[in-house]
Amino acid sequence: MSESSAGGAARAPAERGRTSIADGVVEKIAGMAAREVPGVHAMGSGSGMSRTFGAVRERVPGGAKQSVTRGVKAEVGEVQTALDLEIVVEYGVAIRDVAGAVRENVIAAVERMTGLEVVEVNIAVSDVKLPDEPDDEPEPRIQ
Repeated sequence: MSESSAGGAARAPAERGRTSIADGVVEKIAGMAAREVPGVHAMGSGSGMSRTFGAVRERVPGGAKQSVTRGVKAEVGEVQTALDLEIVVEYGVAIRDVAGAVRENVIAAVERMTGLEVVEVNIAVSDVKLPDEPDDEPEPRIQ
């Protein structure tokens, strides 16, 4: 194809199509990034029982979506995204500091991996994991 038939200078390959990123992709990236932050005990509901039931459902094939997206909701546009995260923190941590670290890590990971601009990351701290509370993950019955 000659320049004249292409309508001028050739376009770069990146300009020859459209890339769309699903909400679930951004939710997985954000969920992984949030869990990397020290002081985050879990994602999602503050109820220990509902976290336990969620963990059981996730182990059953087709039972629930992956735990990595639990507690994460993303709204993705063409060039921007906004996120809502629900976290459970460990007792004794400075909640404001943990929330700030989660926000920074999530923004960095999502922007680096997707190229989307993160316009906001809202964080709801729904519970505090006390040292004497049993771990919410049920032990496997089969050994």
